[in-house]
Formats: sequence, C-alpha cells, structure tokens
Amino acid sequence: MKKLIFTLLIFMAICSQVRAAYILIPMDEDQKNHLKAYGITYWVLSSEVEAWWLLNYRGGSFAFRHNVAFEKECKTRDVSFSIIPDAQFNKIITDIADPEVNKDAIKLEVPPKIAVYTPDVNAKGEKVQPWDDAVTLVLTYAEIPYETVYDKDVLDGKLAEYDWLHLHHEDFTGQYGRFYRSFSSQAWYKESVRKMEALAKELGFAKVSQLKLAVVKTIKNYVGGGGFMFAMCSATDTYDIALAADGVDICDHMYDGDGPDPQAQSKLDFSKSFAFEDYELIKSPLVYEYSNIDHGVVTGRKVSPDTDYFTLFDFSAKWDPVPTMLTQCHTRTVKGFMGQTTAYIKPRVKSSVLVLGENKPANEVRYMHGNHGEGTWTFYGGHDPEDYKHFVHDPETDLNLHPNSPGYRLILNNVLFPAAKKKKRKT
Repeated sequence: MKKLIFTLLIFMAICSQVRAAYILIPMDEDQKNHLKAYGITYWVLSSEVEAWWLLNYRGGSFAFRHNVAFEKECKTRDVSFSIIPDAQFNKIITDIADPEVNKDAIKLEVPPKIAVYTPDVNAKGEKVQPWDDAVTLVLTYAEIPYETVYDKDVLDGKLAEYDWLHLHHEDFTGQYGRFYRSFSSQAWYKESVRKMEALAKELGFAKVSQLKLAVVKTIKNYVGGGGFMFAMCSATDTYDIALAADGVDICDHMYDGDGPDPQAQSKLDFSKSFAFEDYELIKSPLVYEYSNIDHGVVTGRKVSPDTDYFTLFDFSAKWDPVPTMLTQCHTRTVKGFMGQTTAYIKPRVKSSVLVLGENKPANEVRYMHGNHGEGTWTFYGGHDPEDYKHFVHDPETDLNLHPNSPGYRLILNNVLFPAAKKKKRKT
C-alpha cells in the first residue's frame, strides 16, 4: 500500500510539473524556422490559449502554457522550442520587467482575422496564387489562415469583418501599374483592362480611377475605425497618391479615355494622405513610375545589390511597444529588395510618420508606420524580401529555402501584433 501511495505521489508531482511548464519558442539564431514559429503562435491563439511575446528577449521570443498538442505541432513544423518550468518562466518575466532593461512581455490574446485585398487574376493573366504576393506567400508558408477581398467586397462593407488588411501590390491611381509601354500589346494586359472597366461600370463608376478612389477612401475609414492596414510595393505610394488626388484627374488618355488635369500637380492635397508630401507626379504616362516618392527609376537610385541593406531602429519596449513589436528580428540589418516601389526618399515622408527602417547612406526609408484615428497603417517598400529584383514572369520564391528570412519576419510581425491590442474596433 505504501509503495502504491508513493508511486501515486510521484505521478501527481510529475503531472503537476507538466501542467506548470511553458513552451518557449526562441526567435534568435537558435531558431530553425522563424517564419513557421509565427504560425505556431497564431495556432495557439486560435486554440483559445493566451501567449506571450517577449520583446527584445532572444530575438522576440514567444511563450505559452505547455500542452502535448502544442509540443507535437512544434515538432511537426520543425520549429525550435524548449519546455521550461513555471519558476523559470516567472524569472524571465521578472527579469524582463526590470526598468533598466529594454525588454517587455506583451500578452497576445485573440488571433486577428486577416483579409488580403487582391484581384482574381495576376499580372500573368492567371488565377492569383499565394506566391504572387509576398504576404500571401508567407501566410501560406506559416500556415496562417486568411481570406481575400476586392473592390466589390470593400464597397459592400465587408472590411468590418476583419481585424487586419493587406493591400496586394495594386495600382490605386487607376493607371494599370503603368505597364502600358511594356505590356499594352499583351493579351493579359488587355483582359485586365477590360475586366477592370467592366467592374467599374458594374459598381456605378465611369472610370477605374474613380472606383479605386472610392476603395482607398473606404479603406481609410476602416483604418480610422480601428483597423490595421499593411501594404507593400506599389500599394503604398499609389494608395497615398490616390488620396491626395481626390477629385483630380491624374490619368492620361490611354488609361481613362481623356487627358489629365493640366493643373493636377498644384491641386494635390497632401493633408488627405497618410505618409507622403511635397512630391511631384511623373507626367509622362509611359514611364514605369508614378511620382518621385520612390527612390527608383526616375531618381536613378544608385544603390548596388551588394550594399543594399537597411537598418531597423531600436525602440523602447516598455514605452513604445508597437514599433518594438514591428521591428522584432534576430538581426538589425536587413537585406534590401526591389519592387515597382522600392524605397521612399526621406524628404517626401511626412514628419508625423514613424520610420522603422532606413538606408541612411542613401537617404531612403524602407519601412514605416503611422496612426489614423483608432487604427494603424504600415508601409514596406519592395516586392519580395528574398527575390532582389522580381519581374512579371519570374518563378515563385520557395520559402523552404528561406525559413529564417529577416525581411519576411517583418511582414509576420505586422500580422501578429494586432493580437496584442485590446481596443475593440469600431464598425
């Protein structure tokens, strides 16, 4: 009997230790797959279990209560982890709370519901696939669920169903990506124009540019009500230009059937936009560029691939938790990458914008963040963090070859950080 009681006590002690344990997912150089680690954390939150984001602790590590299912999933997805006892986790939290150290522990509660604004057909004239866009590619790789929306959904009020919205590399000025010179004879380009004009007419607009303006203004209201918006590449500057050009025709005849307003430049209202000011529109409709916001084609960007890096800023984790979350990484230096919109000339960026990453020698901003009303927006220059110069017909990136990509980590920081927000979004 005594032996049986002793065995039961030992078993209960072991069970108690397991229940009290935490799973720690390191996000420093010891992590085998940084990108899938975000997916694990999202999955844990989806299981109605809270998690911790340990800012500036081992590269921005994650932690949550131990569960055999969670442990098995980490192994299945090849995510590095360790099981630590309750006392060790509490010590980590205590050490992080020290006001002398630049760290903080942020509790993550509910996984954000994600929408991606994207058309049905990509630049190749084919059905859009996850690899057509860096965000959908990494969401798929990390196994984070998302849904797609487009113009009709936006104007029908569907954004109210989502916490986080990504803008696919769209041209919100209604100029079809300024592809006219290079691709206007291509069947896919003609079909894209036909479909967009038909959609505009269906939704009650005389021009595609007017449709896109209604979309960007609706998205602006979504952000103002507490939504989180993230955009990359041409969806950043064209979004802002469309807002500033509200009521002004900036499209030439090959894009909307008539010429632009000759006074368009002077009629821009930069106060209506999020990020940029004091820029000049590119007047020639045949130039693959919208304005001199982008440090690219027009300005003759003189940054070689070997020196194309940008540096992430350090923020106070306790006083500035949002930018700290958005810049969590295992390195402060990130390899640059190009896109139709690559980088933003610093003097064109509003002083109210929070710069998260910049190439200081080139005087360009690569990663930025701001508030609007109750919500936030983030702009990230470039097309694909692991494809330096992506062209229309290039093959997709295989993220199995880049599981520790710093550039892709920045995207996933944006995906996860709304889980830390406790304010309810207005609808």
